Amino acid sequence: MDATATAPAPQHMRALARANRVRLARAELKRQVAEGELTVADVVLDCPWEAESMAIADLLMSQRRWGRTRCRRFLSALPMSETKTIGSMTERQRRELAAVLGGEAGEGASGLALAWAAGR
Repeated sequence: MDATATAPAPQHMRALARANRVRLARAELKRQVAEGELTVADVVLDCPWEAESMAIADLLMSQRRWGRTRCRRFLSALPMSETKTIGSMTERQRRELAAVLGGEAGEGASGLALAWAAGR
C-alpha cells in the first residue's frame, strides 16, 4: 500500500495555497475599486470573504487619489484605527463608514466624520 497517495497535502502547503487565493482575490477587489466598478462603501457593507481580514486602510488606499495621508486623516475623524480589519467592524461602524464615504448625512454618521466629509 502506498500511504503517500491518499495522504492530504501538508498543512504548510495548504496554508500557502489559501494565502495565494486570498492574495489574488484581494488584488482583484482592489482593481475593481480602483477602476470604479465597486465602491469602498459597498465592500464595507457587504464584507466579502476576501476582505474580512483586510485592513481598512488598504481598502481605502486602493481608491484613486487616496494615499496614506488622506487615509489617516479620514480615519482619525471617525475615529478608527488604520489596522482595523473589515471583518471585525461592528454593523454600526460599517454603516457609519459607508455613510461618510457615500457623502450621506444619514443616521449613524458622527459629527466629526460629517465635518470631514463636508470639508473634502
